[in-house]
Amino acid sequence: MADEATPAAAPTNGEVPPQPVLKVLSQYVRDMSFENVAAQKGKTPQGQPAFNVQVGLDAQKKGDKRYEVVIKLQVNATSGEDKLFILEVDYAGLFEVDNVAEQQLHAFLLIECPRQIFPYLRRVVSDITHDGGFPPLNLDTIDFLQLYRQELQRRAQAEAAAAPKN
Repeated sequence: MADEATPAAAPTNGEVPPQPVLKVLSQYVRDMSFENVAAQKGKTPQGQPAFNVQVGLDAQKKGDKRYEVVIKLQVNATSGEDKLFILEVDYAGLFEVDNVAEQQLHAFLLIECPRQIFPYLRRVVSDITHDGGFPPLNLDTIDFLQLYRQELQRRAQAEAAAAPKN
């Protein structure tokens, strides 16, 4: 009979399991596009703009314990029926990750790594919108855990819909 007071993940020899290690090696704008649609059409924005913000994530192994994680952000600003600007940014970080179990690595890369670089992406968005002739856009905090859960749910629904029915 197993001792119920001992967690299943605890080592039996009394050693403390190694803590996950996350090092940000570098971060950078991988790709960016800003289109000031209002200026191209000679229009002056009126009123408070509406923003449609879409966020995507990607992670790729780049070497032993090294991963590139990318936040893909797209912002469409409109005023009524008029488009004001379109901003697309792929902001990446190169991370060294150690002591993370293989079954937890996917979630770790798409939740913890974006949390580390998001404040810098927020600053880039603020600067580029200001430099593009608009008031600085200060993005709300993104809940990467909730975003990850939504993506898992979306994938499960897509697999269920694609499964053959008997």
